[in-house]
Amino acid sequence: MEQTLTAEFLRVAEQAAIACARSIGHGKRKYSDQLAVEAMRHAMETIQMDGTIVIGEGERDEAPMLYVGEKVGMGMGFPAIDIAVDPLEGTNLCATGAPNAIAVLAASEKGGLLHAPDLYMEKLVVGPPAKGRVSLEATVGDNLHEIAKALSRKVQELTVVVLDRPRHEKLVADIRQAGARIQLIGDGDLSAAISAAVSGTGVHAVMGIGGAPEGVLSAAALKCLNGEIQGRLLVDTNTASREKAEDMGVDFGRIYKTEDLAPGEHIIFAACGVTSGNLLKGVRFFGDGVRTSSLILNYSPRRVRFIETVHIEPGEDVWVRF
Repeated sequence: MEQTLTAEFLRVAEQAAIACARSIGHGKRKYSDQLAVEAMRHAMETIQMDGTIVIGEGERDEAPMLYVGEKVGMGMGFPAIDIAVDPLEGTNLCATGAPNAIAVLAASEKGGLLHAPDLYMEKLVVGPPAKGRVSLEATVGDNLHEIAKALSRKVQELTVVVLDRPRHEKLVADIRQAGARIQLIGDGDLSAAISAAVSGTGVHAVMGIGGAPEGVLSAAALKCLNGEIQGRLLVDTNTASREKAEDMGVDFGRIYKTEDLAPGEHIIFAACGVTSGNLLKGVRFFGDGVRTSSLILNYSPRRVRFIETVHIEPGEDVWVRF
């Protein structure tokens, strides 16, 4: 069944990526997201699972589909699956044609993914060599020196990805003070987190504050890739939001690690490139079909698959292009 679901979730991510890729560069961020959401939701309808969205597009009154708590799949009688989705991670990237927009979902057995509230999270992401050697409680300089030692590099040879936000002014200054290089990105810290755990991408760490839901999706991927994420939820100034998060069992003082965010034993992670980036090529259209590049991860048994798919239009004279 897990093998079947892996193939199905690959299809779901591909369909979402293809749908929103038709809007690349149009400058319509919300429309791009809508295309991805609708395609992803429709692709889930015939999957043999009793699925529940645990991280999605928001609460039911905020999102017409893929909202938190929505039931997806064929329902009762099939395996109970918790699903976290980001139909289009990097809506602005897609709208402007910038790199690293991806369609993403993670799935696990019931309770296998933290039901993270829609809050900000301070994050630290590293690849396998530096796992267990860094801490959110350490200084930026100390963490960078540990990462450098783990990779047998100089700090000056490290590249750290940081979201380009005013809140990161001190973080950026601290990284530069330590001597490391910085790659500032407008969106897409989930894509960056995955890149940090894959050798050869040129990304050695991700630091800074981003969304908690993306932190859970990152944890699902990093658990499969032997990487590490540490996250600390930040207190919301909105009293109602804070109380709701506390009712969900959130501990604002706790450092959540990979296993806390993604405790499941049967994790499936699927990502399909929308625009080309460090890890995946974007969707490519040609006269007789579409070509996609995807990443499929399984935790048990552990597998990492980079998949190129050509989706061929019907007809006897179709010409498949490389």
